[in-house]
Amino acid sequence: MKITAYEVRKDEEEKMRQVAEACGVKELVITEKPLTIETLDLAEGAVGVTTLGQSKINEEICSRLHEMGITGYSTRTIGYNHVDLNAAQKYGIQVSNASYSPHGVAEYTVMMLLMSLRKYKPALYRINVNDYSLDGLIGGELHEMTVGIIGTGKIGDTVIKNLSGFGCKIYAYDVYEKDTVKQYASYQDLDTIYRECDAISLHIPLLDSTYHMIDETAINKMKKNVILVNCARGELMDIEAVIHGVEEEKIGAVALDVFENENGIYHHDRRTDIIKNREMAYLRQFPNVIMTQHMAFYTQQAVDSMVKCGIESIAAFAKNEDYPCRLTGERR
Repeated sequence: MKITAYEVRKDEEEKMRQVAEACGVKELVITEKPLTIETLDLAEGAVGVTTLGQSKINEEICSRLHEMGITGYSTRTIGYNHVDLNAAQKYGIQVSNASYSPHGVAEYTVMMLLMSLRKYKPALYRINVNDYSLDGLIGGELHEMTVGIIGTGKIGDTVIKNLSGFGCKIYAYDVYEKDTVKQYASYQDLDTIYRECDAISLHIPLLDSTYHMIDETAINKMKKNVILVNCARGELMDIEAVIHGVEEEKIGAVALDVFENENGIYHHDRRTDIIKNREMAYLRQFPNVIMTQHMAFYTQQAVDSMVKCGIESIAAFAKNEDYPCRLTGERR
């Protein structure tokens, strides 16, 4: 059995080889390159391929995989907006995604909120140049705030549980309400969250209905000095509207671990390159804006789980076995 793994980071390699050996994989091809038409030759003779989110699994790729006799694909990510599931289904390719503990992202979300609330970015910049003044660094206290959590899946649910220990009031929004959330938060409609919350954090998937949901209209409904946190998907926010909100001092702080059109930038060393993302370059200069490189997920536990799902699912598909993270296809 041969599996080709694309976009493999150095921190994945050892675990990937261990899992492949345990699954009976005889040949494991590892490359840092994304899966493209030009790199498909690396998968010749493989039963399946696995990638991260930089590879675009479109109809052309699915067609070529089918021609090569490859019937399994796994993305070592929870999100799968880069995968055309209809095309995969059309060409008989079984697809899976990854799963991992929600705690890493949930803890990171709370950290980003606290950093914003306590003005950590300008404080850190000052101390690095021996400026120990306090002017402009006065913060707030989380226990006196109302925090809105949009999306109460595994991560949103865990964020709510984490926040409950701070004593703040928590509002939640989701199409599907959960009894476990109601122990700690009150479900509200979006307008109520926008109108009454001092901080809002996004934990919903990217869908047609959620694309740019944080736009000018939504921001205008929010409280002055609202804190916005996004550790979900960059495309949930209309960045031009967010920039305007910061400039007009409607938004008090922004903490982003994701950014629209981040592919090709985040997770790469681009220090000597010209970055073609003006909104990213402009927004990060504000003292009340924190931006990190899509790393909320990045814990050893999560990476191990992502690798495990990526290899195990392809091996299971090849053996005509089911796998919990299957997105398309049926056992043959």
